[in-house]
Amino acid sequence: METTTQVSLYERLGGRKGITALIDDIVEAHMQNPVIQPRFLPYKEDPENLKMIKGHLVEFFCAGSGGEEAYTGRDMETTHRGMNISEAEYMAATDDIMKTLDKHGIDDESKKDVLAIAYALKEQIMRV
Repeated sequence: METTTQVSLYERLGGRKGITALIDDIVEAHMQNPVIQPRFLPYKEDPENLKMIKGHLVEFFCAGSGGEEAYTGRDMETTHRGMNISEAEYMAATDDIMKTLDKHGIDDESKKDVLAIAYALKEQIMRV
């Protein structure tokens, strides 16, 4: 019997199809979250940019979780430079991710793995 540690995080998140569904719901959660909503609502007015950003997020999650997809976006520090993201905003985004994983029935071990990745990126995202 395979344990969750023998199956890649990519597979546990449902591969590209599952990750795409997660990203759609995570971005929607960000648009509803009053702490970070002002940063995300403008994307509703720019559907092409929103599509590109979601595509980069899917690639990022896929590549970072063990998928074969290549990430073609900018690195985290370059992407978030000048945004002055606060601790509260970072935590709100992380909470949205975790709630979305719950909504999609992702197992606890996989949620811990995603949370570890999020925290590993924290310094590259906040106040750069």
